Amino acid sequence: MNYKLKRGLNIPVITVLDDLGRVIVDEQRRVFRHIVQDGYGADVIFGVGTTGEWNRITNSERQCLMEVEVDEVHQINQELYASGNDSFNPQSKVEAWVGVNGRTRAEILSNLDAAIQLGADAAVIAPLAIEDLGDTEIVRFFQRDITDLVEASKRELPVFLYDNAEISAPGRAPHIRTRIVKHLSRLPWIRGIKVSASRRVLGNYTKAALHYKQPGEFGIYIGNAMLIFEMYRLSRGLIGRLVEGWRDFLLYDTPPIGVVSGPANVMPREWQKAWRVCWAGDEELTEVYRDLCSCFEEICRFEESGRHVKKTIACLKYALEIDGVISSSEVWGGTKSLSAEQKKIFKDGYQALREYSRSRIESLWYTTADQSIGERIRNKRK
Repeated sequence: MNYKLKRGLNIPVITVLDDLGRVIVDEQRRVFRHIVQDGYGADVIFGVGTTGEWNRITNSERQCLMEVEVDEVHQINQELYASGNDSFNPQSKVEAWVGVNGRTRAEILSNLDAAIQLGADAAVIAPLAIEDLGDTEIVRFFQRDITDLVEASKRELPVFLYDNAEISAPGRAPHIRTRIVKHLSRLPWIRGIKVSASRRVLGNYTKAALHYKQPGEFGIYIGNAMLIFEMYRLSRGLIGRLVEGWRDFLLYDTPPIGVVSGPANVMPREWQKAWRVCWAGDEELTEVYRDLCSCFEEICRFEESGRHVKKTIACLKYALEIDGVISSSEVWGGTKSLSAEQKKIFKDGYQALREYSRSRIESLWYTTADQSIGERIRNKRK
């Protein structure tokens, strides 16, 4: 498969829903443009993931979202190229990855077929979320059913595994077993895994994949986004070097090549720069961006019945509503919603964070909700 792994910031996008659980297409397109930030935001847009409430909405709405994403990202790339942006080239285009997740094998196959027909850049599958697929059946399902579909298509489609304990089907293990990743990595179109887990689990997957993939053929993407501030930290002194050596040993000298950040829906420029400074080992700026990103995580926690509850998806949507990107911050199904009082608390904290950000970082890396490149091009032509 002639596919070069995409490095950098992978944003699992929220889904804009009305009060009937349907995708609001125009506003969803605005969100895609917002997180691209004229080329200073997302390297990859991951639609129909957990942040996008795939496990709450109907399968028809998942496929609607897939279609909107692929079309809008294609238009965004064309407009970035037409704008004469010197930093843009075909290799740096934003990629549209779509979650083809479903509760059944039939839904997975239907959604994967849709992704192929739509021309998505990649598909993402969470094996442990498939309710009618046991652990012992995963490898065969990929080797036979999915392989038949991929091989019958007229285009190659890279597929990434999705490991997230929050969406595992009832009674399933929290993470994909290492031996399963090892078997699946033999398939040429399996190109990596998105992992919301510890550093050790990441290392186990790296070891498993290296049995059948060459370095650079299988990418690990960090799902616990705040982990990047520790993962790429430079070490000092004898103890620091020992810690760094142990870290590299656990990862088999193959560090993850991207970060998956839900909060980047709201702060795409900040998270893009956070990824860059962490990868570059810029200790001073790493601390600046760790501080800002930690602050956002903190304002998404609320006290309820004597315990702290995290409501990230609801906060992401409400923040985008505050910024004027969307008008509906509706969450769906079992997603935790914000009370009126919590909205007030969050809004005060969010506005304070935005002001604090302005005082800490360069304006280039401060997310704005200004009109997109496409809108400016169209207005100029009038």
